[in-house]
This record gives sequence, C-alpha cells and structure tokens, in this order.
Amino acid sequence: MGQDYILAIDNGTQSVRALLFDLQGNLAAQARVPLVPYVAPHPGWAEQDPDYYWTSLCAACRKLWQESAIPKEAIAGVALTTQRGTVINVDRDGHPLRPAMVWLDQRRTEGLRPVGGLWGLAFRLSGMTGTVARLQADGEANWIRTHEPDIWARTHKYLFLSGYLTYRLTGRLVDSVGAQVGYVPFDYKGLRWASKWDWKWQAVPMDPGLLPELVPPTDRLGEITPEAAEASGIPAGLPLIAAAADKACEIVGAGCIEPHIGCLSYGTTATINTTHRRYVEVIPLIPPYPSAVPGAYSLEVQIYRGYWMVSWFKHEFAHEEQRIAEERGIEAEQLFDDLVNQVPPGSMGLILQPYWSPGIKVPGPEAKGAIIGFGDVHTRAHMYRAILEGLAYALREAKEATERRSHVPITELRVCGGGSQSDAALQITADIFGLPASRPHTYEASGLGAAIDAAVGLGLHPDFETAVREMTRLGRTFEPDPRNREVYDGLYRRAYLPLYRRLKPLYEEISKVTGYPGKA
Repeated sequence: MGQDYILAIDNGTQSVRALLFDLQGNLAAQARVPLVPYVAPHPGWAEQDPDYYWTSLCAACRKLWQESAIPKEAIAGVALTTQRGTVINVDRDGHPLRPAMVWLDQRRTEGLRPVGGLWGLAFRLSGMTGTVARLQADGEANWIRTHEPDIWARTHKYLFLSGYLTYRLTGRLVDSVGAQVGYVPFDYKGLRWASKWDWKWQAVPMDPGLLPELVPPTDRLGEITPEAAEASGIPAGLPLIAAAADKACEIVGAGCIEPHIGCLSYGTTATINTTHRRYVEVIPLIPPYPSAVPGAYSLEVQIYRGYWMVSWFKHEFAHEEQRIAEERGIEAEQLFDDLVNQVPPGSMGLILQPYWSPGIKVPGPEAKGAIIGFGDVHTRAHMYRAILEGLAYALREAKEATERRSHVPITELRVCGGGSQSDAALQITADIFGLPASRPHTYEASGLGAAIDAAVGLGLHPDFETAVREMTRLGRTFEPDPRNREVYDGLYRRAYLPLYRRLKPLYEEISKVTGYPGKA
C-alpha cells in the first residue's frame, strides 16, 4: 500500500479532530474529542491549560487509531490547523508559564503609551489614533507585560496555539506564516516578522527573540518526535507540514483560491473571505491575513458574535425547541429551520443590525445591536429569521466593500461553519446576495484545507490548482429565488444600509450615559 493519506489535526474552539483524508479529498476516518472552550477566573477572562490542548490532541489521535482500519503506514504526513489568536508563554524548556489566553478573552489594558514619532503623527493626521489605541489595548502581550511582569520576564517564546502544539509534536519552536493572526509585530504585507522600524513594535513592545521561526505553508515544520509518537500514536519521523490558521484552511478546503469566489464562514464569528495574490486592506489599517496558499492573502471582514447569535436566541427564546429536542435526542438548532419557514422573506419588516459585539473599525467601538420595525404581528419566529437575514445583510455589505477595494466582483459563494448546515440559512444567503450559495462536500473544510497544504508540500499533488480540483467539490447549491431577492434587495438598500449611519449618533450618546461599550 502506498502512502495515500494525510493526517489533519484541527484544534478548534469547541473540539479537536483527528482526520484522515485521501488524495481525492474524501474523509476516510475521523475522531473527535470535545473541548471546554475556556475557563473564566474573572468576568471577561478566557483561559485554558495549554497541556489540556495537547492531551486532547493525543486523545483524538488515539481514538482515531482505535476506530480506523487504515494502517498508519499509509499516512504520508501530518498537517495542523488551530483556532486563531490563542497565545501561550513558554520558558526555555518549552513549559507553559501561565494558562493560555484564549481568543475569546475580553480583558483590555488601558493607559498604554501611544505610538509616537512619525507613525504617531501619521495616525493623528489620518484619524486612526483611536483604532491603533484599541489594537494596543486588546493586545494580550500588553496585558501580560503590564499585569504579570514576572511571567513576561521569564518568557522564552511567545507562541500562538499552533506554535505550541508544533513544539509538542516536533520539539522545534517554529510556526507557520499562515497561523500568524493576532496582536504580534507581524508584517502582513511581507508575510514575515515586522521590520525594526515598523509601528507594531511600539504598539506591542517585545524582544524579537521571543517570537518563533516562521516557515510558509507547505514547507516542513519538523518531524514527529518519539515522545510525541508515544503520547499520540502518530508514527515517529512523519513530516509535519505547515498549514495555516483554521479560517485560512477552511477557505482552501472550500475550494476558494480565486478572488471571485467568496467564502462565508457561519461560526461564532461570521466572516467573508476572498483569496488574493495582491495585498489589499478592505478596511484601512486592518490587514488581510496570511492565506493557506503561500504568498497569498485572505481578505477578511468579520461580524463579531455572528452565528453566536443563534446560541443567544436558543438560550433566551427557544425553550420550547430545547424541550422537544431533549425528548427526541437531537440538537435544538435542528428545529430552527421550522421557525424560519413560518415567516415570509423580510420578516414582515423586522430588520436586525447584528452588532451584538462592536468591531474595531467597522462598525466603530460605539456600535450596538438593533432590531427595528416591531409590530403586533411579530413573533419569536420573525426574530429568528431576522437574525439570519441581518447577518446576511451585514456580510453582503462586507462583500460590496471587498469588491470596491479589490476591483474584483464576487460571483460565487461557498458557505462553511456550523450555521452552514441550515438549509434555511443557505437559501436566505442566496436570496440576499443574489448569488448561488454552495456547501463544500465535507463539513470538515478546515481539516481538508490543512490536508491540501500537506499534499502540495509533500509533492502528492503538483500545485494548489491541481490539489483543489482533485480534493474539493461542491455539495448542495442553493439558487436565489427572484421573488425573494426583490424583497431583500429593497430592504437592504432602502432600510439596512442607512441604519447604522442614522443610529450611530444615538449609540454614541448611549455610550456617554452608560459607559458601555467603553472607549478605546
């Protein structure tokens, strides 16, 4: 038997999965270990024991070996993809010095010294001082350096979760360029650590020696060590090939490597991404992120607390569905499409602005969510449909911003993430965008994207175009309904688009009175 399989490890927020893909992109075997996303020692904190991630990864791999009939000798290599922005401080022996700060952590560091010099002047002249200050305040490294100086002084390497797990697998303090998404001095245009004159070293001060060596996606990070093999069952000596962060891998796994294909991710944070070879900032000062394709960029616009709003609705309004789901032994979300189908397109004028958590720049930090158009006909079914419609409106607005900045029309959509399993959500997406919306053939798009990186890096496919053609394909496609599209287009242009601009002054006044959200 040849080496015709790739082991992809996907360490997300809710679970870690060990996945075996063949060279045609078929998911041949899988094992999943659920994760406690974080613990909160204080309100707004989100931390986790780094060793918990490692032991969960090992447990997923051991479960895979127990349940799969595929021999380990058939595995050509390993690829790793992880949640973005979770950071870990390690000492000279590679031992964590404190719990990991998970990407959901909300603590901020106020009163930091602002970026000065010519950079500071440039930011003042361009009106970006507040944005930079907010980025500084959100930086995990700034909080640790300010509040735990002893930990910072003992830190040998400051790693993302991807770098930490790479170290546990290979013994090397190295990470993929494609995993560098967060508050570190990274040059997103050059796809390397920032030059010494870059303003990011002022915004997040640190010794450059704290950062790991970087290698581009498809390059070799190292080999599985005997110690890692004993803990996980992964054969020692197998190459670990650099992939990228989970969102970047998801885009490739959905087949979106051309700029005219938009990848929507319906997860905790809802996003729209496109892959470009040219550096483009859709929002000024908010860079595109590294792609899982070497040398390429992922243009991304986020709707914070995106499909988290489904969970919010479930806990606040869907008690009946939760009761029925418990009786049937299913997830309550499986019943939500019935709610959507009780309501006509446009939710009888109920329009939702999905800013339940404000963004850094668009929307501004003062933003709040809004639901307008209530009447006595409206029920919680209307509210739920309005949530799905509001998220699609916001992502359509992001699509149009991406097109304006990149000068490339988006003509196709792929939809990934937990929310993509809803037929109602996909049909609403197609209707609001006026474009066909398709699911990838596998729900495990992030793992598949990582496997594609490994397949190209190991020479099992000659290039990304071939690998994507051979390993990805479409699942079900939803075509826009012309009648629904007309309703949605009118509501989007005449009601949704003006909404934020008209409510923004009120949001600012609310913030002044209540102090929530706080200023950057």
